[in-house]
Formats: sequence, C-alpha cells, structure tokens
Amino acid sequence: MQVLDINTVKKQLTMSMAINAIEDLLKIQSYHPAWVKTPERLVITTLKESDTHGSGSHLSMPSVVFDGSNEYAVVKLVNICPDNPKRDKPTTMATITVSDNETGEMLAFLDGIYITQVRTAALSAIATKHLANPASSVVAVIGTGGMAYEQLNAILTVCPIIKQVYIWNRTLDKAQQFMDRFKKEYPQWQVDIRVCDTIANAIKNADIINIATRATKGLFEASEIKPDAHINAVGAYQATMKEVSNSVIEASTSIIIDDAEGGLHEAGDLIQANDNVDCTWTWDKLTGTLEDLVNKKIRVDLSQDKGITLFKSVGSARFDAAVALTIAQKAKKEGLGQLVEL
Repeated sequence: MQVLDINTVKKQLTMSMAINAIEDLLKIQSYHPAWVKTPERLVITTLKESDTHGSGSHLSMPSVVFDGSNEYAVVKLVNICPDNPKRDKPTTMATITVSDNETGEMLAFLDGIYITQVRTAALSAIATKHLANPASSVVAVIGTGGMAYEQLNAILTVCPIIKQVYIWNRTLDKAQQFMDRFKKEYPQWQVDIRVCDTIANAIKNADIINIATRATKGLFEASEIKPDAHINAVGAYQATMKEVSNSVIEASTSIIIDDAEGGLHEAGDLIQANDNVDCTWTWDKLTGTLEDLVNKKIRVDLSQDKGITLFKSVGSARFDAAVALTIAQKAKKEGLGQLVEL
C-alpha cells in the first residue's frame, strides 16, 4: 500500500488532472451507469453548538468504480470542523482509501484534504466551461476559506483571459491573507487581485462569482450582479444553510447541480427556495446535472444574452474516487509516497 501525505498529493495532483479525471468519470457514468456505484453518504452531526465550539459534521463517503478493466472501492472519511481556522487548520479534514476489489488489497491511503479542495474546484471549472460567457474577464471570490484557493485556481485554468479578481470575506484580514498567499503560491496567474470591503463592490462587475461560505441567508440579490453572470456555489452544504438568495435562483436561466440526489438533502440554497411559498422556483425547474452538460444532453446559450447561470455543488464520493484513483494509480506505477506492508 502506498501512503501519500498532503505534500506528496500536492506535488502530483494538478487541476487539469482533476478536471480530466472527473470529465472521464461523467462520460463513463453516462454510457455505463452500472460501472459507477455511489450510495448516499452518511452524515452525522458532531458536537453541540456552544460558546466554546461550533457544531460540525462527520461524513462517510464510499464509491465503487469500474474503469473498463478493473474495479476499485474508494472511501473518503471526512470531519468538518468549523473552528479549525482558529487553529490554523483546514475546516475540512479528510482521508481516502483506494482498494482493488478483485483481491481486496488496499492500494493507497491518501490525505484527502487537498483532494477534496481540488475535486470541488474542478467541478466548478467544468461547470464554468459550459455555463460562463467565454469572454469573461472578471472574477469575484466570496468567502476565503480553504476551498477558495483552488476554486480561483480552477476558474483561471479554464478561463485564462481573466485578469481581474475581487475578493470579499466577512473578516477582511482573512481576505488580505488570501490575496497574499494566492499571489505567492500561484505565481503562474498574472491577475490583479483586490480586496473589497463589501460584497456589493466585489460582485458588481464580476462575470464569474465563486461562493464558498457557511452562510444561512442569501448573500446578495439578482439586482446586484451582471445579468449574464455565472455563479459557482459550493458552500451551504446543509439544508439549514443558504448563500444564494431566492431572487438569484429565480432569475437564473440555467441551474445545474453536480449530484441531483444528494442535492435534495444537502443543497440548502435550493431546498429553501423550493420550500418557500413566496419563491417561484421548484425542483422541477432544475435544468440538469453536470453529467448532462459534459455529455451534451443539455446545451446552454453562452451569448451575452444567456442570463444568470448557477452551478450548485454538494459533492459526491464518485468525484473524490475519480481524482483519488488517478493519484493512486500514478503512485503505484511510480512508487510515490511511502510503501507500507499490511
């Protein structure tokens, strides 16, 4: 078994690799549905909210993938710890195992923190390729937690003409730290990054808006953004959370989700819109899934008149599996990480 820590994973995993791995999985899933098996993930609330700590979650996320030659079991174990930024640790802590289903042999044990960040960002990148105006030149980043770095990296990967980035975070010094770190760790992107003191200033000229927060109500209204903006919403992962307002959802001409089944329980933005009697949006108006986009089962007009487009991500074990399996196979072939005999 190859053991890969976060530093090894970071050295080997590129955004392009993750994007390609997930797109390949979505194509396999479309043509061979039985090749990808992903039961609903188990979510357990952890700790009781108090003055000393926040309530988090434990997630168990299994998936079985057949690639045409071999079948693998990939399991991600996650702890979401909202107080971790105060400890200088990522909010999402994760590990991933990859096993050969024919022999039961465990092939790899990987740190899952970076894989989770990259696969989530890769989903947004894929959605952006299909939903954003190709002439997009301005990005807004709302929320500068651990997910935000790779979210921005992903958008710049698929939209290399972008030169302007506006960022906002509830705590402005965190936004400043994000800007400084991004410039240092991603020097390949020659973009102008500016910290904004309000969300309104960050989003008003944005062609693409990335949101990753734990908000419980919509952060901005449709009237505050460009009429053809594209939004990637990857926070609000529980039914009680909401970062996309009902007015934005109602104004969106296309709403795409990565996992439709999981979204019914976890996409707080859409769940609350559906349940609100004053909101005109309901689940039957969902445009489709990321799989539909990649396999051209649905097409979205990308002209300047396309309207607001929204991608909602709740995540799924199969996306982790696609990326983790790519790294595990590379590790076995090249002898990466530490070899451990069980």
